[in-house]
Amino acid sequence: MPGKRKMLGKKHPLSIVIDEIKDVFIGMGYEIAEGPEIELDYYNFEALNIPKNHPARDVQDTFYINNNILLRTQTSPVQIRVMENKKPPIKIICPGRVYRSDAVDATHSPIFHQVEGLVVDKGITMGDLVGTLRLFAKSLFGEKTEIRLRPHHFPFTEPSAEVDVSCWACGGTGCRVCKNEGWIEILGAGMVHPKVLEICGIDPEVYSGFAFGLGVERTAMGRFNIDDMRLLYENDIRFLKQF
Repeated sequence: MPGKRKMLGKKHPLSIVIDEIKDVFIGMGYEIAEGPEIELDYYNFEALNIPKNHPARDVQDTFYINNNILLRTQTSPVQIRVMENKKPPIKIICPGRVYRSDAVDATHSPIFHQVEGLVVDKGITMGDLVGTLRLFAKSLFGEKTEIRLRPHHFPFTEPSAEVDVSCWACGGTGCRVCKNEGWIEILGAGMVHPKVLEICGIDPEVYSGFAFGLGVERTAMGRFNIDDMRLLYENDIRFLKQF
């Protein structure tokens, strides 16, 4: 019986990582926002500057209930709902489960988790975004962690970037975990597109903001040296009791 009680007190590795991420951002003054997993096409795509027939929808193929209702592909719709109903300043993170029509393998799943963040206020710059992400990376992966931004394109941010952290296994020298690159991609980020602000009734001439999003599974795999995402969902007690 004592052994059973001890095991019941343990957390799933995804829960551990989500709680750690929440703690970091709550410590920086962020609030937690949540929204529905069954979402309207408008909030999941159109309000994020992804109109019908936009090619960005191809990489976010999801499960449709009808033409206008779907399982959300990201937690970004929560950001839209918050901006519609709250005036700046806004400072939130949106953790939650999301869905995409992906085949199951060692690094993909049709169900996974994201944590996205949004800050909107007067005078927000790319420098604020970089400083926030640097503090986050050091808090989660260790004080010696560095970050690197690479130009990218997201319809809802401009400019946009993919964000890498120095490899937690080798410190950036190159190893099997980072494929000898020294860096591991963990999230996407950028400045909120002015059109998205306008759609939500926020004047882009007065306010600016940044947004970011990271996959929890990929972060957990890095934190705990897990090489197959399927282990996180199989409910194998021999695996889960390690945490």
